[in-house]
Amino acid sequence: MCRSIKTLRGSEPVPDDDVRAAALQFVRKVSGYRQPSAANRAAFDAAVEQVAASTGHLLEHLAAPRRAASGGGG
Repeated sequence: MCRSIKTLRGSEPVPDDDVRAAALQFVRKVSGYRQPSAANRAAFDAAVEQVAASTGHLLEHLAAPRRAASGGGG
């Protein structure tokens, strides 16, 4: 997986810019393009938007993260 994609899930709402940046990095990694050619631009941009939308949907529907219990044990 691309190392520059950070974990977005947390206790605060995720900014749309962070979701889109992660989607862009994912599509770049999968496609092998940093900047696609004009012939591939529409497909590339559509993929970024679809991944961003799916990511937003996922983050909205995940249960809140569990917090580690303080104290010893385990």
